[in-house]
Amino acid sequence: MTDFVYRDNSYLKTLAARVTEITPDGGIVLDRTILYAASGGQPNDTGRIISSEGGVRPIVNVVHPEGDKARIVHVPAQGAPSLTLGEAVTLELDWDRRYRLMRMHTALHLLSVVFAFPVTGGSIGEDKGRLDFDMPDVPADLAALEAELNAMVVAAHPVTHEWISDAEMAANPGLIKTMKVKPPMGQGRVRLVRIGDVDLQPCGGTHVANTSEIGPLKLGKIEKKGAQNRRVALLFA
Repeated sequence: MTDFVYRDNSYLKTLAARVTEITPDGGIVLDRTILYAASGGQPNDTGRIISSEGGVRPIVNVVHPEGDKARIVHVPAQGAPSLTLGEAVTLELDWDRRYRLMRMHTALHLLSVVFAFPVTGGSIGEDKGRLDFDMPDVPADLAALEAELNAMVVAAHPVTHEWISDAEMAANPGLIKTMKVKPPMGQGRVRLVRIGDVDLQPCGGTHVANTSEIGPLKLGKIEKKGAQNRRVALLFA
């Protein structure tokens, strides 16, 4: 198993780690990582692995191998020198990109509060995100909803996390807002992300520590994607 250090501290930019596996196609598994593997609508992080001799290996993708949510494979750039099992390395995160993703991910949690409908999908980008809702009709006063969204941002709600067991998660299905994305279960416990007193939901992604870090937001296009499915875009203002 990989220790997902970013779940407890998403602000770490560097981390000492050790190589535990080299996959047949050259992927690198470490005992611990600060790089997020793409899942739940959040894209993978990028960064670098620096060897004990100082060699730099750019990491262009980070994945869960074959759906194994307990391990993370760091995919180096083509032609990067190989590492050896047990080697001590240093991870460096592309911080500017990660921080924008953190801001947008937390903003989308707030969007799910303002649009109080079941979530059917979502995607997180550096400048734009979106959620799909089981929403028969578009609310009439979108300007009021945008104002409510930005009010939660400036209210400086703390963003914290806590853990419950898989059994507790199964006994509380009302915590799950996403209809098609399952909470990160299977490791015995599930992380819940709490935003002040306005939101609580299971999430394995990275978030800012306070809503004030998000910055001003604006609603984008709302598209009809089915009889009751509406896609709501969110942008940094």
